Amino acid sequence: MVLADSAVVTLALPDILLNLDASVGQVAWVLIAYNLVLGLAAVPAAAGLGIARPHVVSAAGIAVFAGASAWCAVAGSIEVLIVARCVQALGGALALVGCLEQLVTERGERRGVATWVTAGVVGTAAGPVVGGLLTQAISWQAIFVVQVPFAVLAVPAALAVRSTVTPPSDRHRPAVRANLTLALMSAALTAALFLLVLLLVEGWGRSPATAAVTVSVVAVAAVAAPWLVRPLRPSTEVEVATGCFLVAGGLAGLALLPSSHLGWTIAPQVLVGLGLGLTVDRLTSQAMEMRLPRARHAGWTIGARHLGVVVGLAVLTPVFTADLRDAQVPAQEAVTALVIDAPLTPQGKIAVAKTLGSALADERGQVPDLSRAFSRLDVDARDRPAAAQLERALDDQLERAANRAFRDSFLIGAGLAALALLTVVAPRRRRTS
Repeated sequence: MVLADSAVVTLALPDILLNLDASVGQVAWVLIAYNLVLGLAAVPAAAGLGIARPHVVSAAGIAVFAGASAWCAVAGSIEVLIVARCVQALGGALALVGCLEQLVTERGERRGVATWVTAGVVGTAAGPVVGGLLTQAISWQAIFVVQVPFAVLAVPAALAVRSTVTPPSDRHRPAVRANLTLALMSAALTAALFLLVLLLVEGWGRSPATAAVTVSVVAVAAVAAPWLVRPLRPSTEVEVATGCFLVAGGLAGLALLPSSHLGWTIAPQVLVGLGLGLTVDRLTSQAMEMRLPRARHAGWTIGARHLGVVVGLAVLTPVFTADLRDAQVPAQEAVTALVIDAPLTPQGKIAVAKTLGSALADERGQVPDLSRAFSRLDVDARDRPAAAQLERALDDQLERAANRAFRDSFLIGAGLAALALLTVVAPRRRRTS
């Protein structure tokens, strides 16, 4: 739940924007604040294991997470929601580091760490899917409401698994290269987990449920990736390099979609999902392997992952919002040309122009939903076939404009994945004795 929450509200952002009367920049902070606090709090939370036992840290973190989730659900303003998300992340950081030590106590070093890492990958990939389905079926508040009972039930379960942390005789330095690669990959994956769902919902006008089912391809491919490569037994470096390459290729494919048909997104999503499955768990394990204290290095991986998400959001959000603004004038000109050329009567053209003008004025910097405008359009019966044809032409034009507006952001994401690849293949310095 903690790691799914890094992206669980992605498909709910349009609803949050409208319901809480927020700006696009404020809504982005619903994601940024959570990932920023979680990334910054992970290492200090791990240090807290030297003061309190893991089961106490876990239970306290889960309790804070549950309370903050309830607070998110009843937030009446965007400012309150952002503050509640910060508190939620603080509780999540405590829960993550405490649960790691408890899993090791229950399952042993290798299986415990592997379970912890796998849960993170699954949570990250499944977050947008679950959030989209809940938003469509109930509301964006339901995303946080459903977490409360699960978290409340987890508190006594955490208290039941008693474990202690023995101060290690050795203390190892953080795995800088693995954590850097993990941060860059997380920044790149933000383009897939954040921008793609916005393109589907805001750009193409798909429902949150449809977008959730569509992006589930990433989650399925991420889970399948380790099983697909296992017979090949590649080295960690080869596996991670391949994953970085696949993510870069998938994001480049999303930047060059030929149309708004959902089928065109499948192959790029498969590449991104496979890359996610081949990199995040391997890099996390590599950064933690044989390094003590265990929880401290786990904290570094959490910090790298979620601060990478923050960097991705900080870089990509202004780019695609600026591109959306820049696309407005050409899109309006194209709409005007299509209306003028439409085989409508003069009265019909005037009615369409007034209705579309009102819709474009209310777009608030987003791709307008013209279906609502046409649903309330009152034209003569002889103009209705031409109006229906015009609606389809306008939808195609706006979808192409949305594709162009998101193109640069997807390409930047591909560039971040390419940078991650360079950190993998770059030669290592030889230590001199």
